[in-house]
Amino acid sequence: MELDERKLKILKAIISNYLETGEPVGSRTISKYTDLNLSSATIRNEMADLEELGYIMQPHTSAGRIPTDAGYRLYVDRMMLEKDVEMEEMKTKLLDRVDKMETMLKQVAKVLAYNTNYATMVSAPQYQNSKLKFIQLTQVDEHQLLAVIVVDGNVIKNKLMQVTRTLANDEVLKLNVLLNTFLQGASLQDINLEMIQTIKAQAGEFADIMENVFQGIAEAIHEADEVEIYTSGTSNMLKYPELGTIEQTTKLLEALEDRQGLNELVDDAMNSNENHGIQVYIGEEAPVSNMKDCSIVTATYELAEGGKGTIGIIGPKRMDYQKVVSTLKNLTGELDTIFKKKE
Repeated sequence: MELDERKLKILKAIISNYLETGEPVGSRTISKYTDLNLSSATIRNEMADLEELGYIMQPHTSAGRIPTDAGYRLYVDRMMLEKDVEMEEMKTKLLDRVDKMETMLKQVAKVLAYNTNYATMVSAPQYQNSKLKFIQLTQVDEHQLLAVIVVDGNVIKNKLMQVTRTLANDEVLKLNVLLNTFLQGASLQDINLEMIQTIKAQAGEFADIMENVFQGIAEAIHEADEVEIYTSGTSNMLKYPELGTIEQTTKLLEALEDRQGLNELVDDAMNSNENHGIQVYIGEEAPVSNMKDCSIVTATYELAEGGKGTIGIIGPKRMDYQKVVSTLKNLTGELDTIFKKKE
């Protein structure tokens, strides 16, 4: 018998609630759990039909219902297929968005270098206290389980884990529900020892898998916190005689290729609240040692969801500060508008 949409929604609600709590599910719980706006009496009738069809059962008199193997099978085969499609669509959108942003920021660095005749750098947005968007476990083969972890900044981390035995589809499903119930929207600071112990306790024999997932989450969030930096216009620096010696040119090239040094510059600029995000470093003030012969002007741009990035212009100490500051203010304003529209 083909189940109608109402029965499918009620079955899905029963299974989801049971996987989350481990307790038999009654009609009153379902009336609050679904968007069907049905009375408890109507839900009881539908649950009686589902029981007669073999999808749920009553463990003992006066108790709620729990899923049967047939109920789990229908849930996995039919409903998880929708989840997989949703997951793929979301991953495609996230990756597409990252690619478009990367292309835009690279272009910003090039255009800025061309218009100012200085060297430029643009950092991808950083997220303070990155949060988990979602987690999905998938059985790869009988010995391996794949965890796909997505965090703020659209960083996607794949963690491949060894397992001692093949997990059934409903077991993988239960672990997915468990992880997302506790961790969706959580930052690394939110995932404390008490939460970890609770999740591991509910995972039972799969506690070791949870340990690997937590490691993957930490790696994904740390990866989200790493700064991607795009540079352009290095050759422009050769136009200024005071920066044109071999030693100075070598230092500048090294500085623009040194991601650790640029990260320090970005961190310093992001932590500055002066002049509405505009920061000017002259000579020795620069946090990058190989840029002490230059001046650097930085500005921050912001995304609606809280991510911030830095744009920097590097030139001789005799740079046109008025033009550079004005250009950065206009540019960051435009980027704020563009990114917030995209949100």
